[in-house]
This record gives sequence, structure tokens and C-alpha cells, in this order.
Amino acid sequence: PQIDAARQRSAQFKVPLHGPPPDLASRRPWWTRQQIDTLPAAQAALRGREIAWVADPLDALVLQIQGSGRLVLRAGNGGGTTRLVRAAYAGSNEQPYQSVGRWLIAQGELKPGEASWPAIRAWAERNPKRVNELLWSNPRVVFFREEALPDPAQGPRGAQGVPLTPGRSIAVDPHSIPYGT
Repeated sequence: PQIDAARQRSAQFKVPLHGPPPDLASRRPWWTRQQIDTLPAAQAALRGREIAWVADPLDALVLQIQGSGRLVLRAGNGGGTTRLVRAAYAGSNEQPYQSVGRWLIAQGELKPGEASWPAIRAWAERNPKRVNELLWSNPRVVFFREEALPDPAQGPRGAQGVPLTPGRSIAVDPHSIPYGT
């Protein structure tokens, strides 16, 4: 994904993308998404680790599900000059991934076969007071590091360190499918 972002929090850009916390290696699994959003200790551990801010929590979720992407960094309050950078995978909280689409189906909010991103976004627009409930149904959080993007034609790097090809590269869990197969 390619997402608009800003270096500083603002009224428009208020959802943080974090770099890995310093205690990530020693505390496994790390806090859940809900704990990160609600517990002062989890929030304190991430304070100052923001690499960028995005406007929409669903954009942040998509980036975390994909594991990497591009950020269009906006100068100042979201206007002016832009800079394109990679948001590369730098670790996770090692909580289990749970599909928000499946959660919506289980809640009776969507029918099987309807859980596309446009339908999920439309549900979130109709149910703004339940967006956190939706997000918290997936406890997994991905942390990022910023990488320069000297060639904007290249996609984000995958887990093997190779730029991803739109429409051709896929995400795999190396515990289930060995890299390169």
C-alpha cells in the first residue's frame, strides 16, 4: 500500500506508525493492539518511537497486515512538498493475526464473500464508534523502520529483502511455506 503520512501528529494525521519498542526481544509476546491503545505502560514504551503518523486507522491496519509499504510524507500540516519512503517490516508483537473481515462476518455485520476492504471501510464509516472494537479484534501489531526509496518504481522490500512486484508478489508465513517456493 501507499499511504499519506506526516512526520508530526496533527488534527489530520493522528494514528502513529511505530518503530519496535526497546524491550520487544525480552517481552514476548508483546502487548496486544488493545493494550497498546489503552494501557499507559504500553503507550509509554512506544512514546518517541513514532516514525510517521497516518490519518486513518484502517490505513495503518492495512500497512501492518501487508507488513511493508510506502509512505507519502507530507510537509507541515499535510500540504506542501512530499517525500516517498518505505515503511519496512521491523518486527511484530508476536500476537496471533485475526482477520477483521472474519470478525465482521462472525458479528453478523457482513455476509461471507462480502468482507472486502471497500466493504470493511464502508462498515467503519457507518459505525465510527465501533472502529476500535474492529481493530482490537486483531491483536497483532507490526512495527516498522523507515528506508529510503531511491527508485520510486520499486515496491517495498519483502521478507527476503527483494522489492515486491505489484500483482505478482505474495505474503507467506515462513513457518508454513518456506521462502522461495
